[in-house]
Amino acid sequence: MKSPPNWLLTIIRGCDAVSLWSGKAVAWLIFPMVLSLVYEVVARYIFDAPTTWAYDMTYILYGSFFMLGSAYTLLKKGHIRTDTYYSAWPVKRQGLVDAVCYVVFYFPAMLAFVYVCWEFFARSYAQGERVVSSPWMPVIYPLKGALFVAVVLLIVQGISEFLKSIWAARHGEWL
Repeated sequence: MKSPPNWLLTIIRGCDAVSLWSGKAVAWLIFPMVLSLVYEVVARYIFDAPTTWAYDMTYILYGSFFMLGSAYTLLKKGHIRTDTYYSAWPVKRQGLVDAVCYVVFYFPAMLAFVYVCWEFFARSYAQGERVVSSPWMPVIYPLKGALFVAVVLLIVQGISEFLKSIWAARHGEWL
C-alpha cells in the first residue's frame, strides 16, 4: 500500500496527541470528584453533618469530566456506532461514509456548538453567574467554559478522524 505523506501524518498525529493528552489530563478529575463524594458520605452518615457543597462539586466535576473526555473517546472509537452494518463494509466504504458524515453532520454541528458555547460561557462569565438553587452558590461559568473547550477539542479530533476517513476511502486502509 501507498504510505501517507508526512504532512498528513503530522496533522493526524498532532490532533491525536492533543486528544490523548487532554483525555489523560481530564481523567485526573475523577479523584477530586470521588474525594468529594467520600467526604460527603462520611460527613453525612458518620458525623450527621451533610455538606452544602459536595453535590455541586460532584455535579460540576462530573460534567467537566464527561464533556472534556469526549475528544479522547472519539480518538479511541468509543462513541456509539451501528457496527452491525458498518463492520461488514469494506474499508473504502467505511471511510467514504465517515468522511461524508463528518462533512455533512459533524463539522456543521460542531461549528454551531462552538459559537453557541462561547456565547453561553462569555455571558455567564461576564455576569459572574452562580447556581442559585444551591445554598453554596458556586460559580457556574467554569463548567460552561469546559463545554466550549470540549467542543474545540472535538473539532481538533474531528479533523484527524476526517483525514483518516479520506485516506481509508481512497486507499482501503485505516491510518
